[in-house]
Amino acid sequence: QVQLVESGGGSVQAGGSLRLSCAAYGYTYSLYCMAWFRQAPGKEREAVATLYTGGDTPYYADSVKGRFTISQDNAKTTLYLQMNSLKPEDTAMYYCAFRYDYCSGSWSREWAYNYWGQGTQVTVSS
Repeated sequence: QVQLVESGGGSVQAGGSLRLSCAAYGYTYSLYCMAWFRQAPGKEREAVATLYTGGDTPYYADSVKGRFTISQDNAKTTLYLQMNSLKPEDTAMYYCAFRYDYCSGSWSREWAYNYWGQGTQVTVSS
């Protein structure tokens, strides 16, 4: 059973930065896909970025390209999301997700991931 624990959320002014972390526990195989999703109040959950441990190019939502960077530590136990130039529209609950598969194709689909963290809140004020 894979467990995911997010941290690093908080409140920041527009233009600021935050780094989210997602610690993964209990996974069995070394090749898997991890992603960040977010959900703002009254809106559907949307994919933000995804990374495959096999080394493929990460995917990003158009709304965060050039501002957000997804990465993983060398031990491949923690996923990060570096968020720069934050905007009020980035305000949301951010979730970490995991699946034993490639990230391509259905990477932005919520149903494609088997495991989820509890979320961490990001609030950006103008």
